[in-house]
Amino acid sequence: MKQFIILCLGAVMALSSCDVNQGRAGNHYSKAERQLVKHVEKEAQKYGKELVERVGSKARQRSAKQEYVSKYDESELLMVKDQRERESTILYRKGYTTSYNRDTRIPNWVGWVLTADHTSGKNKRNNIQFHEDYDVESPRATHYDYMRSGFDRGHMCPAGDNKWDAKAIEQTFLMTNICPQDGGLNRGDWNDLEIKCRNWAREFGKVYIICGPILYNQKHKTIGKDKVTVPEAFFKVVLCLEGNPKGIGFIYKNQSGKKDLRNYTNSIDDVERITGFDFFSNLPDDIETQVESTYDLGEW
Repeated sequence: MKQFIILCLGAVMALSSCDVNQGRAGNHYSKAERQLVKHVEKEAQKYGKELVERVGSKARQRSAKQEYVSKYDESELLMVKDQRERESTILYRKGYTTSYNRDTRIPNWVGWVLTADHTSGKNKRNNIQFHEDYDVESPRATHYDYMRSGFDRGHMCPAGDNKWDAKAIEQTFLMTNICPQDGGLNRGDWNDLEIKCRNWAREFGKVYIICGPILYNQKHKTIGKDKVTVPEAFFKVVLCLEGNPKGIGFIYKNQSGKKDLRNYTNSIDDVERITGFDFFSNLPDDIETQVESTYDLGEW
């Protein structure tokens, strides 16, 4: 909570010292996002009313708060609470955020916002090589750990979601965004879900996505001299706040197969129970309960 308060007050103070776009009206946001605005406003007023008032006029306060929430729900909304307190280093990339686990040499989770504008672009994955992430200490996963391992280098945040920017797509090939993944899954049903997510972003305008590995067993298979952990399964959760808020989750065993999407579908609550993660916890409680407890693939 302290970190949230500091972020909230810091954003308001920073905005007080610069010109704010007066043309950004409250109805720019969906109903769910306006509820999020009120949620952040309440916290700001509760813990720093005097600082909020320093922003200036009521109109400028309102614009400043909305500008802050725009940034807040793009980043803080994706942060994951870990009930199991796994080892974690948070890495911020241009197109995604990842929680990297130096014990397993793979991410705990990777989250990003996918907009309609981000589903296309001129940047291609051709000639981009998988590469070590020197932002994390050794031992760390390398390209060579996967050679002759029998597993693909499976993107968590896919290159296809980042064609909009050259740096963004290049960073998806960092090994801290990669997991050992069955080739049939990587190029089959998992790829189909990635395409589905891009279709949803085009249809709804914006979706929030968090995915990562699932480690069911106490002892796990590893590959390469750096002992990169091989997950037993993978999860993905998707949130949409446009119109009527909705959420949906997916669980895939790390094996080949050609199944209908419904075979992998779960509620976000179910994915949380299996993974030990708490997703979208910064949402107002009523919206979080609504989007996580039920799902209907027909709404997507």
